Amino acid sequence: MSILDVAGLTVRSGAGALVREVSFSLEPGERLGLIGESGSGKSLTSLAVTGLLPDALVASGSVLLDGHQVVGARDADLRPLRGPVAQVVFQEPLTALDPLMRVGRQIAEPLRRHLGLRGAELRSAVAAALDEVALSEPRFARAYPHELSGGQRQRVAIAIALAAKPQLLIADEPTTALDVTVQDAVLSLLERLVAERGMALLFISHDLAVVSRMVDRIVVLRDGLVVEEGAVGQVLQSPAEPYTRMLVDSARALDAFLDAKEAGA
Repeated sequence: MSILDVAGLTVRSGAGALVREVSFSLEPGERLGLIGESGSGKSLTSLAVTGLLPDALVASGSVLLDGHQVVGARDADLRPLRGPVAQVVFQEPLTALDPLMRVGRQIAEPLRRHLGLRGAELRSAVAAALDEVALSEPRFARAYPHELSGGQRQRVAIAIALAAKPQLLIADEPTTALDVTVQDAVLSLLERLVAERGMALLFISHDLAVVSRMVDRIVVLRDGLVVEEGAVGQVLQSPAEPYTRMLVDSARALDAFLDAKEAGA
């Protein structure tokens, strides 16, 4: 059974549709990318998948998360799925993390809620979660988010997301706010953890170079519609749709410009 099965997903704001009849599925252990320009509906799709859409937006269609219907479900029914089944790493960890809570306590929350850990067992699990994302020094557990660098905060966000051992990790532009060196380190961390745990990955980005590194298959969105889908090599090397070709050509032109600039530096 698919860990995620999206069929005819539509997200509306008033009379307007922001996401229209989006369909795709994700098998256990598979890595899928959602790509498109800003405003294409990528992030709204990820929020709909986990039932986290703002109140002003209404979803219709079907989203089955490990066999559980998300569309129309009560938040109380979805809460147990957020952690053991699916978890999200957002673009900006400084806003995703609680600024008034120490990092160790934030990692402890899902461990306590979903795995029932307490006392010494909980403290050991928090230390192990931080060690897994290369933040093993005790000072990190005692720190507040603003005391960490951007890359360290994103590592904490990853540790929180993985604490309850989800079957599906949704990464929504997880490295956009980071510089190139830190971005590479965080992507390498995600690659390793996804592979080691055998998780499914839904990776959302506008950066084709990053997507081609992280996933096996991609879905291309434009104005809330799926315009192309297929294996990452096939779609990026021989795009069938004009919009996808435009994205690929733009990425190649940017890479050529950056290479030329670096060569002339």
